[in-house]
Amino acid sequence: MRKFASFTIGAVLGGLVGATLSLLFAPESGANLRAQIRERADAFSAEVRQAVNTKRIELQDRLETMRAPKTQ
Repeated sequence: MRKFASFTIGAVLGGLVGATLSLLFAPESGANLRAQIRERADAFSAEVRQAVNTKRIELQDRLETMRAPKTQ
C-alpha cells in the first residue's frame, strides 16, 4: 500500500511539474494558449455528452426489451 501511495504522489507531482514546464515554454501567448485549452475542453465535453447520450439510448432500449412481456 505504501508503494502505491508513493507512486501516486510521485505521478501527480511529476504531472504538475511537467504541466507547469510545458506552459512556461509554450510558444503561444497566455491568451492564445488558454483559448486553445478552452476549445479542446469544449470539444472533449461535447464528445463525452454525445457518448453519454448514445449509451443512455442504448441502455433504455435494452431496459425496454427486458421489461417487454415475453410471448411464447
